[in-house]
Amino acid sequence: MSGDITSPSTGADGASVGPDGTPPGPVLAVERLSVGYRKKGQPTTTAAVTDVSFELAAGQVLALVGESGSGKSTIGHAILDLLPSNGRLLGGAVTYRGQAIGDLSARARRALRGRSISLIPQDPTASLDPVRRVGPQVDDVLRLHTDLDTGARRRRVHELFELVGFTDVERRYRQFPHELSGGMRQRVLIAAAVAAEPDVIVADEPTSGLDATVQAQVLDLIDDLRRRTGTAVVLITHDLGVAADRSDLVGVLRQGRLVELGPTREVIGSPRDAYSRHLLDSVPARLDFGPHTVPEPPSGVPAVEVTDLGKRYGAHAAVDGISFTVAQGSTFSIVGESGSGKSTTARVLTGLTAPTTGRVSLLGTEVGGLSAKEFRALRRDVQIVFQNPYASFDPRFDVFSVVEEPLHSFQPARERRRRRQENRDRVVSALESAALPSSFLHRHPRELSGGQRQRVAIARALVSEPKVVVLDEPVSALDVSVQAQILELLVRLQRERGLTYVFISHDLAVVRAISDRVAVMHRGRIVEQGTVAEVFDHPSAPYTEQLLASVAGRELASR
Repeated sequence: MSGDITSPSTGADGASVGPDGTPPGPVLAVERLSVGYRKKGQPTTTAAVTDVSFELAAGQVLALVGESGSGKSTIGHAILDLLPSNGRLLGGAVTYRGQAIGDLSARARRALRGRSISLIPQDPTASLDPVRRVGPQVDDVLRLHTDLDTGARRRRVHELFELVGFTDVERRYRQFPHELSGGMRQRVLIAAAVAAEPDVIVADEPTSGLDATVQAQVLDLIDDLRRRTGTAVVLITHDLGVAADRSDLVGVLRQGRLVELGPTREVIGSPRDAYSRHLLDSVPARLDFGPHTVPEPPSGVPAVEVTDLGKRYGAHAAVDGISFTVAQGSTFSIVGESGSGKSTTARVLTGLTAPTTGRVSLLGTEVGGLSAKEFRALRRDVQIVFQNPYASFDPRFDVFSVVEEPLHSFQPARERRRRRQENRDRVVSALESAALPSSFLHRHPRELSGGQRQRVAIARALVSEPKVVVLDEPVSALDVSVQAQILELLVRLQRERGLTYVFISHDLAVVRAISDRVAVMHRGRIVEQGTVAEVFDHPSAPYTEQLLASVAGRELASR
């Protein structure tokens, strides 16, 4: 370590500058970077990133794409000097404006983060302080890195909240993270990341929880900052549509190595590497699962029937008088912006939240009058995959225990020992169906990537062989190749077992690929519903038209 750098040829944060005060060369360079992790109880370090190099000029956007666990987030954390305690820099360097970040003192590195290089993290739930209001958390960035007084900082936070798509910004300022949806929390993190107008933003899946309209709005905000201030962006994403639309360069990662790097038009249009071609072939808009055959049960009883459903939190109507019916063996999708009421609807359907008004019938049974014991019996047939898998896992459990938990819930304690091998076989089968090997059985959720956690959540929902599965953003954290595997799995299981899905998603390409019928929600109401062809090809509601116009990567479908 060289300590704080104060020579005349450096800037205030220790970065070198040219004779005219402008930085020479790229604003960010990653040079032969190798990073590894040491697992508890193991003497050796396992490489996660190997020999990765790229440069980024001011105002450029580099999109890093690749499967979950390919090293994308590790590179982002290495750039920010935010590797976890078991992370090791095995070789190479990261330089900011010509200065190796590793040569700076700890104080100088801390000063660099937030002001010159900032992060939009992948997981908003883990990144916001749950006991503090969100406005002051964004204010922290301005307090640390600007000279604004208290009143000016508050006004600036209001402006940032408006920029990321919030209305009633003072109310949002005073809310706690648990009062916001996943997508809203992500917007708070984006506001914090751009607050000090940094030179480099590492955006780690910045729009993974956002609907198409807010996604476009947020990416427009980052683009505007880039154009105005020359901010360079490392965009870590599994959404190839976003990469195609919003980047100058694309780097394709596989197993920690950069297998392809070049201008976006060349990589997307004529990929040289076989893995790059595989990713592009897995884009949801290009998937074809064939026509769905929706079986009609002899009784004609729908799997799900919702009538005039409402859910209020104080004066706020999260769900406002919605009605829909889902035929057995079909897929009914609900789309809409973050905070529109999609996830609240899912929680009501699965008994996790009681409705304020209206009726819900599952498999011919109206749930409103059931006792806790009666509803528990019904829950075996109705499972849910949550939007945020990490928050739904017991951190003390390994993967085997997480997936086995639903089986235990419906087995008397005296039978569990006898069924131990049977349960293990079912857990392994469920994991393999969700594209995870049995070697994951004894890992803990903290050892998994976001996409791997989501696959564990899907396996947990399927292990009890339910009849209805409510899927709340089930593939939002997955790269396109694994996303395609999961969608193919869901379609196959539906056809083999007659499963019914209520599929909640902001990804319209995924919805179009998998759904029979679609409902569009906006501010708690269903503004339009019908078959996929009716809603996507002939939308009648202005909001639906706005959603469809905001979809990224349209040219990928015809590539």
